[in-house]
Amino acid sequence: MAPFEIVLVPALSDNYVYLVHDHASGATAVVDPAEAAPVQAALDARRWNLTHILNTHHHGDHIGGNRELIERHGAVLIGPKAETARIPGMDITVAEGDVVDFAGHTGAVFETPGHTSGHIAFWFADSDALFCGDTLFALGCGRVFEGTMEQMWSSLLKLRGLASTARIYCGHEYTVSNARFALSVDPDNVRLQARTREFEEMRARGTPTIPAVLADELDTNPFLRADHPGLAAAVGMAGADPVAVFAEIRGRKDRF
Repeated sequence: MAPFEIVLVPALSDNYVYLVHDHASGATAVVDPAEAAPVQAALDARRWNLTHILNTHHHGDHIGGNRELIERHGAVLIGPKAETARIPGMDITVAEGDVVDFAGHTGAVFETPGHTSGHIAFWFADSDALFCGDTLFALGCGRVFEGTMEQMWSSLLKLRGLASTARIYCGHEYTVSNARFALSVDPDNVRLQARTREFEEMRARGTPTIPAVLADELDTNPFLRADHPGLAAAVGMAGADPVAVFAEIRGRKDRF
């Protein structure tokens, strides 16, 4: 089966929404519609009809467009079972180990608590597409609002274990600020230095830095490398448990 097409739709101040289109069937999904208007404009420009909505978590800047888009298109809303009480109108709820069938494309569901208690991610292996909401960012990860540091680290380990070719479609354009923080805890990482320059140039041109590729993140994202001895040593925690190292790095980012 041919990979589906993914269209990045900027929304609000720094959100990214994604249209996912299967050309064979004409089916179109939207992932985490922060608001309806830019999504509808992108659909109209391509003459696509919305058939599905995928939500990763309950925050308003990820579900804000749900109601209007459902009223207009009758789209099927799919989201995390653990957040049923906080995402109105879900038609299908999913949890760890479930799969989502989108026009014949199989999306594996991972529970990724930390940012929210019921956060999930969708992994479509046939299109190398990971829709991870606010769990994993390019060179960063989400704030730990509702879960624990141990949960967030475990969630990141799940995503770290996917194919290195996975393209990361996250919820926000945070990459340049993430890069600057990453350099503060991993200043001697030559690959990180190069990526930072590349991303700064991209943003200066107005080019999105997303999708990122997991292989690059494995070398440069400090939140995926909390069990790397060199990084632990760089933050003064040589030999410490990776959860403690992760918590230290996340705390520093919160104060950065």
